[in-house]
Amino acid sequence: MSAPIPREDRAAAGVLTMFFAVVFFTCIDTSAKWLVLAGLPVMQVVFVRYFGHFVYAMTFYLPRERAEVFVSRAPFKQFLRSLFLLGSTICNFFALQSLPITLTTTIMFAGPIVVTLLAIPILGEKVGMRRIAAVCVGFIGVLVVIQPWGTEFNPAMFLSLAALLIASLYFIMTRMLAGVETNATQQVWSSGFASVALAPFALSVWVWPDNGLQWLIMFLIGGFGMLGHSLATLAHRWADASILAPMVYSQIFLAALVGIFVFATPPTVWTLVGGLIIIASGLYIWRRERQRGHRQAPVGQLPPH
Repeated sequence: MSAPIPREDRAAAGVLTMFFAVVFFTCIDTSAKWLVLAGLPVMQVVFVRYFGHFVYAMTFYLPRERAEVFVSRAPFKQFLRSLFLLGSTICNFFALQSLPITLTTTIMFAGPIVVTLLAIPILGEKVGMRRIAAVCVGFIGVLVVIQPWGTEFNPAMFLSLAALLIASLYFIMTRMLAGVETNATQQVWSSGFASVALAPFALSVWVWPDNGLQWLIMFLIGGFGMLGHSLATLAHRWADASILAPMVYSQIFLAALVGIFVFATPPTVWTLVGGLIIIASGLYIWRRERQRGHRQAPVGQLPPH
């Protein structure tokens, strides 16, 4: 069985690689929202995203890893991780059907905040009062974004919040598997499990694309998934998570550009204000993790697309 590849010290390359990973993650959400708005069922889009990822992963890894790519050192944890990733993607894609991409992206930035709380009972981590205060501030930011008291509140925000919670469990499982599984095994398991689980649902509602552009985006979305996750994994091998973590927040600016130029939906003032509060809270938690000397990824920093 292949061992996980050791880390290297290439911080500048790691930061640049992480930025391109975030670009591809933004491409996934953009493609998904565009396909759904074009009339393709959400379950079909989720299936195409994972099946394409699985085909690309098998093409890339199988010739090198052979049958070992399917062998997991922790199959039950790998199964749970794959299940949480799939669940988060389904909720996120359904939310994108009704919500601006900037809003769903901003809500997902609360991942480190939720994980900080979940890590206490699940991972047995001790969290001080300063980080608890940062968590509370972060949740205020989430409330500012979704505004449950306002007339603009959309019930689809519950789907985005569900995606956030399930994604946080995915991050917890990712931490548990850090240094245990190879990148190849994790990608094949997560994409393969999702493809098999979704196939019956996707085929029952399948709608054939109307034009060449829809076919092209269906073909590319899985590649965006594999490239994004591969580059993020490579970036964490080249640089500490404490250096890479802030790069993830560049996605809010990419999502804003997509919202404006692709979907003609600029972010609202409340989305921007709440987003700044969430980012400030997340950066404080990241800073506390860095001061504690954690080389491990501050879970919640890798978008679950």
